[in-house]
Amino acid sequence: MMTGALTGIQVLDLTSYLAGPYGCTLLGDLGADVIKIESPDGDMMRHYPSTLSGESRSFIGTNRNKRAIVLDLKKPEGVEVVRRLVAGADVLVQNLRPSVPARLGVDYERLSRINPKLIYCALTGYGDSGPMRDSAGFDQVLQSMTGISFFQGAGSAPQVVVGSIVDYYAASLIAYGVTAALFHRERHGNGQYLSLSLLRTAITMQSARFVWAASEGRSVDRELRPGKTAGIHPTKDGHLYISAHSSHFWNALCGMLGLEELANNPRYDDMRKRAEHAEELLPLMHAALQKHTAAEWEQLMKGKVPCAEVMQIEDMLDHPQVLAEDLVATLNHAAIGPYRTMTKPVRFSDTPGPPALPAPILGQHTDEILADCGYSTEAITQLRAKGAVA
Repeated sequence: MMTGALTGIQVLDLTSYLAGPYGCTLLGDLGADVIKIESPDGDMMRHYPSTLSGESRSFIGTNRNKRAIVLDLKKPEGVEVVRRLVAGADVLVQNLRPSVPARLGVDYERLSRINPKLIYCALTGYGDSGPMRDSAGFDQVLQSMTGISFFQGAGSAPQVVVGSIVDYYAASLIAYGVTAALFHRERHGNGQYLSLSLLRTAITMQSARFVWAASEGRSVDRELRPGKTAGIHPTKDGHLYISAHSSHFWNALCGMLGLEELANNPRYDDMRKRAEHAEELLPLMHAALQKHTAAEWEQLMKGKVPCAEVMQIEDMLDHPQVLAEDLVATLNHAAIGPYRTMTKPVRFSDTPGPPALPAPILGQHTDEILADCGYSTEAITQLRAKGAVA
């Protein structure tokens, strides 16, 4: 087995939906042994509709590199299993509302007494304090609350950004926070409590907008607006995204389009002017872009003007650049069989870690994990009879 940066670290994943599970997956990508603890009903993401027979595409895509166990934390025997796991674990991640962990007996105060070196990461919707602390938080709700949907609407009707961007960024912050806490523990020996929230995440990812100078009014323009010349444009066939912000790339674009007179015109010689006069420039650009297809323009502009043909995600599974970067792996799922998916997001020269594992089916490794914890076959049978495990 190839060693990963977190090989030897055990993570208990008590999360559901997307942000928490994918944060733990990122730790698994680094080599951590991630144990996914689910209720008898399973992670809610397992129940999201999908074209895959009997399985959720979202769950499979966000839960690789894990072993799965089913525990009923409403039963004392189920909580006792968690406590035994905590004794030998390094990290626990949960996304319960702030009042729930203490009620279940899996709060930081109790678990840190069992294992003072435990790094306990709590992901909530709105944080541990304040009037909304126990409200359920979801990606699109936080997008709407924090201005993301307003900006996405670009002055028209508000829109959510598809793709669960707040969840995925929160997942990255989980991995960032946990690895930093592990580094601190390596130096000082103690675990700690980490508090993350979707609210904190949605604000963090808007740092460029979240600046309000004392001299400004409320309605100041907070969005980065390079102008409509940078964006998605129609071609002879298909659409092309062009990112020609700087004068260097703007001049190159004008040359490629046969519009050299625009490059030399002082009316358009900086980004602000091009944004102000976009309605004059767009018809000229669009007429010139009709000479070739999006794919042809991408090849012609390669190395000269940053651009990309607008493609579907399925095209990425066979894209030569994606394959050259070894970003696709074929895994064999216990229910759906072979499937292609992404590999690890970071490539390490010395600690690449083991090959990716497919997402587990519900309770796939229950007996294996309990045996690792010291439970005998008879004890496991008794736990199952009581409904504490499955």
